[in-house]
Amino acid sequence: MSFEDWLNLVKSADKSSVIQGNVRKVHYRFPDGREMAEEYSTDTGVVLRRAWKNKSTLLHKEDWVLELGESIPAGLKENEEMLKECCTEPLLTKRVTRNAIEWRIRNLPYPLTTYTITCNENEKTLTIKTSNNKYFKKINVPEFQRCNFIPKQEHLNVVYKNATLIITVKKPAILLEMERAILTVLQDVETMEYNNVCCENLLGGLMIQE
Repeated sequence: MSFEDWLNLVKSADKSSVIQGNVRKVHYRFPDGREMAEEYSTDTGVVLRRAWKNKSTLLHKEDWVLELGESIPAGLKENEEMLKECCTEPLLTKRVTRNAIEWRIRNLPYPLTTYTITCNENEKTLTIKTSNNKYFKKINVPEFQRCNFIPKQEHLNVVYKNATLIITVKKPAILLEMERAILTVLQDVETMEYNNVCCENLLGGLMIQE
């Protein structure tokens, strides 16, 4: 996928938008039946949360899959019972800032020298493994795939503190340009205030329950 492919896909989607507090919530329905839900900070324009849902069938309803953000709001999943991670198991979260993408893996008790983090330039992924073979994780980076950016080892910054491994990658110029282009597209989407609209009808009840 290229920058233009992703931009055209976003343009092709049916889009609805509502502002609740300092968060703008946007729902996309793509021509192939997939859906995407995003939450943006109205203060910074940064994406706080993004989730995807494949097209459901009569016999099977798809759940939302989180791409970035701390957690999926109650109501974003079809099932009311949500599985909770064991507090001692490694927990991966992802967030973005204006200039960087950051991953945090909590509950990792090993010192920094234990970890090896590598970039796969062909797959545009990150891989984390430990020398004691206690942890292994391959992280997809959809942002890099969408703008066809090839990550390099020198782009990584790794910090370890409080049993948390923090991996940060500075956003490349092509990604920043792509994000600006998406925000420009969203400027043309009618956005309504949460208090003045029936959100159940506007967004299918997907993003209004916290």
